[in-house]
Amino acid sequence: MQPQRWRRTGPLFGGALPILVILGLVITYVVRRTPPVAGAERPLGLERVSWPASNRYNQAKVELGRLLYFDRRLSLDGTVSCASCHDPRNAFADPRPVSIGVHGGRGTRNAPTVLNSAYSPFQFWDGRAASLEEQSLGPLTNPLEMANTDTGVEQTLRAIPGYGVRFQRAFGAAEINIDRVVMAISAFERTVLSGNSPYDRYKEGDANALTDQQFRGLGIFVKKGQCSQCHVDPLFTDHQFHNIGVGVEGDSPDVGRFQFTRRQSDWGAFKTPGLRDVEKTAPYMHDGSLRTLEEVIDFYDRGGTPNRNLDARIGPLRLTPRDKKDLIAFLRALTGTGWEQVRAPLSLPQ
Repeated sequence: MQPQRWRRTGPLFGGALPILVILGLVITYVVRRTPPVAGAERPLGLERVSWPASNRYNQAKVELGRLLYFDRRLSLDGTVSCASCHDPRNAFADPRPVSIGVHGGRGTRNAPTVLNSAYSPFQFWDGRAASLEEQSLGPLTNPLEMANTDTGVEQTLRAIPGYGVRFQRAFGAAEINIDRVVMAISAFERTVLSGNSPYDRYKEGDANALTDQQFRGLGIFVKKGQCSQCHVDPLFTDHQFHNIGVGVEGDSPDVGRFQFTRRQSDWGAFKTPGLRDVEKTAPYMHDGSLRTLEEVIDFYDRGGTPNRNLDARIGPLRLTPRDKKDLIAFLRALTGTGWEQVRAPLSLPQ
């Protein structure tokens, strides 16, 4: 491993590199010695994607999944696709606080970004899906989203001759069933990656990849703000569930993960979102209640919203105005590449 060229590693971190960065370097070292999945590119800073044995990578399957992802015909009334709420133009997120499905049905949560979801052991804000395949099925049949049925999806696609050819290429047989549909969509989603950010290039040894303000923000992120306790490099999430007080007020609060585990420790807890490309995925929090990064930082600076299950790590931060600006500058240094070339197909199978 070549020595890294670091700058400004003195008083800010007590003479030592931040744990966040050290862990990232270790992961980068391991990743470089792990061959990538054939045909699947991996941006700088990310680990190799692990493909399940039941849904191995092949390019024809990924391309089929891309077509299905953008096809509104999979919804009950032909008006909503996966991309309607996870739009590449918004870093695969939804700029609306909550998503709108068929017949104007409104969800109760903000649609999280698809970026780097390949690495998450849990899907959805409450973690109720254990795989991308399971997650891909959910919106198709959710009455507030695409409102279709397994049979309805199958019948729609079987009536489109062009899809039979695509399924033949992807699976070696033209048979169309719901299992293959979700396998193809999730295969496409596993290729939607974001890395090669200024922060990744800084870790790689480019001393000029971060501005002075972003470097100060990194210090706030690790030390004073203690953000890295839960937003852990390289994905800037610990994949765990925490109660920070969002949406706990009112007579019928969203109880989050508790709804599925029934553990009191999960009451009001939601999955830690990854922070890569976070500047492009507003609004924020599971209910889309915070419109800007400034509002998010102010919320954490106040110590969240007190409640009976508030995470012990949440408390007032006492950030200065400069601290806040520097922290936001660092968050913008997590904006990467690898996904922005994804576009809606010029045409769909007929």
